Amino acid sequence: MTPALLASAFLLFVTLGYSGLCAASPFGNCRKCRGMGHAIKTDRKGKAKRGKDCRRCKATGKRIRVGRHLYNVAARFHRDGTR
Repeated sequence: MTPALLASAFLLFVTLGYSGLCAASPFGNCRKCRGMGHAIKTDRKGKAKRGKDCRRCKATGKRIRVGRHLYNVAARFHRDGTR
């Protein structure tokens, strides 16, 4: 196989894999709070306690994946254009 064909096949494989992931699980963990929905703080004794709610995910711990967001934008654009 030529390197260009191999690279194209690999890119196609990665794209289809990510598309499948976005279709099966459109939401991933929030990168800021790591899916907890809030920050972890420690008190003066060193004991872990709940901190403030995460503003990025609004305390849900989930975020929409980039691929799913792009799909939603394209679907909305198509839906508005065909009305």
